[in-house]
Amino acid sequence: MVATCLHLAGFVCSFMGWIGVVVATATNDWVVTCGYTITTCRKMDELGSKGLWADCVMATGLYHCKPLVDILILPGYVQACRALMIAASVLGLPAIFLLITVLPCIRMGHEPGAAKYRRSQLGGILIILLAMCGVVATIWFPVCAHRETTIMSFGYSLYTGWIGSALCLFGGCVIVCCSGDAQTFGENRFYYASGSSSPTHAKSAHV
Repeated sequence: MVATCLHLAGFVCSFMGWIGVVVATATNDWVVTCGYTITTCRKMDELGSKGLWADCVMATGLYHCKPLVDILILPGYVQACRALMIAASVLGLPAIFLLITVLPCIRMGHEPGAAKYRRSQLGGILIILLAMCGVVATIWFPVCAHRETTIMSFGYSLYTGWIGSALCLFGGCVIVCCSGDAQTFGENRFYYASGSSSPTHAKSAHV
C-alpha cells in the first residue's frame, strides 16, 4: 500500500512538473532586462524580457515582441536551451503515457506485475531525463543572458521551469526508487473471502 501511494504521488508530481516545463518552453518571460532601475526603464521604455523564442519590450500599455527567427545568428546558448526544453517537453509524452498504464486502477488483461514494473521504471527514468534537461536549460539561459545584458530579475517563465523541473526530478526519483520491486509491483489487491468467514470480510492476497 505504501509503495502504491508513493507511486501515485510520484506520478502526480511528474505530471504537474511536465506541465510546468511545457509552459516555460512556450512562454518568453524568462529574464527581465534593464540597465537602470525598473521605474527608470519603464519611463524610458527600455524594460525588456528575453526568452527562447522572442525578445520583448515592456512599457506602459505596450508589450511588443520580436520573434527570434534567424537561427543562424542566434547565440549558441539560446539554441541549446531551445533544444533542451523541446526535448524535455517531448520526453514527457511517452513518460506520462507509460506511467498512466501502470497506475493501480488500470489493468491490461492478466499482465504480470513484472511487466508493469519495467514500464514504471522506464517512465521514471524518462521523467528524470526530462528534469535534467529542464534544470540545465533554466540555469544555463540566465547565466549566459547576464553576460550579454544586465538582468534585473527573473521572469515567471524561468520560475515555472525551475519548479516544473524540480517536481519532475522528485517524482521520477520516487517512481524509480520507492515503487516496490518486480515481484510485488501491482500484485497487491483485495478479494472477498467465502466460506469460513463473513462474505463481506475482505482479505489481501498476493497473486
